[in-house]
Parts: sequence; structure tokens; C-alpha cells
Amino acid sequence: MRDQSDLEMSWTLITDDDGVRHAADLLAAGDGPVGVDAERASGFRYGSEAYLVQAYRRGTDALLFDPTGITDFSPLAEALQEEEWILHAASQDIPCLDDLGLRPERLFDTELAARLLGFERVGLASIVEQLLGVRLEKAHSAADWSKRPLPDPWLEYAALDVTLLPDLRDAIHGELVAQSKTEIARQEFEAVRDRLPKPQSPEPWRRLSGGHKIKSPRQLAMARELWLARDELARAQDVAPGRLIPDASIVAAVAANPRSRDDLARLQAFRGRASRTELRRWWSAILRGKTTEDLPGPQRREPGSIPHHRSWAQRHPEAAARLAAARAGVEQEAERQGMPVENLLTPDYLRRLAWEPPQPATSETLALRLKDLGARDWQITLTAPILQAAFVDPT
Repeated sequence: MRDQSDLEMSWTLITDDDGVRHAADLLAAGDGPVGVDAERASGFRYGSEAYLVQAYRRGTDALLFDPTGITDFSPLAEALQEEEWILHAASQDIPCLDDLGLRPERLFDTELAARLLGFERVGLASIVEQLLGVRLEKAHSAADWSKRPLPDPWLEYAALDVTLLPDLRDAIHGELVAQSKTEIARQEFEAVRDRLPKPQSPEPWRRLSGGHKIKSPRQLAMARELWLARDELARAQDVAPGRLIPDASIVAAVAANPRSRDDLARLQAFRGRASRTELRRWWSAILRGKTTEDLPGPQRREPGSIPHHRSWAQRHPEAAARLAAARAGVEQEAERQGMPVENLLTPDYLRRLAWEPPQPATSETLALRLKDLGARDWQITLTAPILQAAFVDPT
């Protein structure tokens, strides 16, 4: 076992457009697939944009790009256009890379592949230690990457992660070959690469953590107005909303139903760095919630949604029986395949089919429905017969 301090590594920080053009030439002359990573400032900044982009290809240094000083990433995109990109948990990084004009034409996701192989722990440090024998220190994974200048230890951490990706990719590919899962992985990588972003919720304030405790329309109105006031300030200051006042403080203020601004100031559960400095703002939001005639009703069900499956046993016993039988069969197949059940078949797809299976429920009609939902061919091949058997006789 080697520690990361035993590794020889060099890196270069690129901070302007001239540097991007030179780095693109270096990467174009490198060998094999390119490891790519991105660092965001989640929990510190309002958005989820990249504050550092890393790229490494054998034959080059690790190249670290600072997007705050770069206006044109097109030379990098052109240099890597036809190459395979290696990312770990690609679904997390693709959106912020996309915003910079960087998108892979071919993808290898080491985290997703590790799940398909049945690894119990799929974090980068865990699989690097298991497959490459290198012990990583994840000291800066939750750092504020919007900080400038970036400290050298942070840059060394970022460079090491991306430098190990080509070797990790080769080791994982060998495991995929051994388990005959290369085609499964290819289809899954393509699904991640092609996945469309989720549509924005028309009422994002309803996603408050702990919001299920808020019941009455008047309470919901106060929660909404506090959330909107916080979001407006967070956007203006480019700071994560939860750093101003956390969700728990909004829920606590609504539950306490303060009668005055002083009441709100005395509420110990109302915390956060802006809980007192912006007290006038929060009290105004509460007053709007207390007095508005625009009272929210129960949360509207999204078009095409189905009832929560926990209620099926009492209200929809036939659907519950179908779901239980199908889930048992899918779980058994997932165990046989040596992968998590959610990777064999997305739980939402399973519930939707159990709620309203096609008629007649044959392997062919189920396969078509699975395809419409977004299941990949390999998933359909393995699960459609299981679902057909379960739905024909779910008892």
C-alpha cells in the first residue's frame, strides 16, 4: 500500500485564454483517454458552477484550469472532442462542465462502473485503494473552491485525483471484462452522458428540509415567503442559501409563529449568519405570509405522477401485490448479477409498471413500456420477463 505522498506528480495552473490554447496542444499530443474532474463551491456559493477544472492525459502534467480568468474553453473542447473522458460520478460534474462548453463524446464513469461491479464502497478514495493500492487523503473535498488564490495543497489534491483516473479506468475495465459487463457499462455511460436535466420545480420552496412538519395553508404561506426572501438575498450575494439561514430555521420560525420582530429575534432556533443582520427582511417575509390571501394548497401532484407506494397496501392492494412480487424477482436478479438493485432497474420504473402495467402484460409490452420510461436495453432484457411473471400471478 502506498500513500499519496509517495507518488511523483506535477501540475500546471492555467488562468487565461492563452494558457488554455497551450494546454489544449499538450493534451492533444498526450496518449490514451483523458481524466477530467471539476471542483465546485457547493454549500458556499449560490450556484453550482465549476471553480476549477482538471484534465490529465498520459504524457502530460496534470492541467488545472481556473474558470474565473478564462473566457474561452473552445480550444480544450476541440482538443478532446474525439477522446474518451474518464470521470468519477460523472452526473455530478457534467452540468457544470457543460456550462463551460465542455462535453464528452465518449465517457467512462469509474464510480458508476464500480457500482455495476458490485463494489460496496464506490468513493474515489475507496476504489483507488482497492484497485491501485494507493491511500488518498480526502482533506479538501468539501473546501470552498471559490476562494482565491487557491492554496497549493488544494491544487495538489485536485491534480492527484485526476492523475490517477487513467490507471483506475484500466483496472476497472479489466474487472468489467472479467464479469462480462463491458456492454452493460457502455450503455450506462451513454445514459449518463445523454441525460437531460430535471425540469425546475414550479414551487421549489416545498423542498424545504423538514417541511413535512408544516401543515396549514397559513404556515405554508409563511414558509414560502421566508424561502423566497432568502433565495433573493442569496442570489444577490452569491452565497448558498443555507448559509444565510438554514432550512431548520425557516421551519422553526413558522412553527413558533412569532407575534413581532422582537419575538423572532428571541427565537433561539432561528440561526444562521444572517438571522439577525437581516432580521427586518425575515420579519417582513413572515408578515407577508401572515396576511396574504394567496394561500398555498396541498402540494399538486406532478403530471404523470402516481400515489406514494407506501399507501398502496391499504388503498390499492392489487398494485401493492404486483409491486411486492416484481420487487422480489428484481432483487433476486440483482443479487445474481452482483450489483445494487437500483442499477438493475430504476425503482421509479418498477413502481410505475406495478401501478399500471400494460394490457396484456407480456414481455413484449413490458419491454416497450420500459423503453419509453428510459430503461436501457440490457435492463429490459433482464427484467421484462421477471415483471411479466410477477404481474401474471403476483400472489
